[in-house]
Amino acid sequence: MGDELLDGLDRDAPLGERALSKLRWRCRRGLLENDLFIERFFNRHASLMTVGQARGMYVLMDLSDNDLMDLFMKRKPLGSEIETEEVSEVLSMLMA
Repeated sequence: MGDELLDGLDRDAPLGERALSKLRWRCRRGLLENDLFIERFFNRHASLMTVGQARGMYVLMDLSDNDLMDLFMKRKPLGSEIETEEVSEVLSMLMA
């Protein structure tokens, strides 16, 4: 489930403040370790985020906390059902 503010926008367009605020809210997790990865991501990349990166982040946020942590810790590969350029890009940014 994404953000309707992103519908129809070019993937390389800068992410607006309202859309960024909604994304930050959606990224709140129940597992502290996931929150640490995500907070570091926003501290580094929020000011330059694109619509495509936000779309990738929404896909990742639909995962369970345990599945997300497995991706962050490289215990499991990104599943083919969600593997897109946008998801791969944002996952790389999260893990950098």
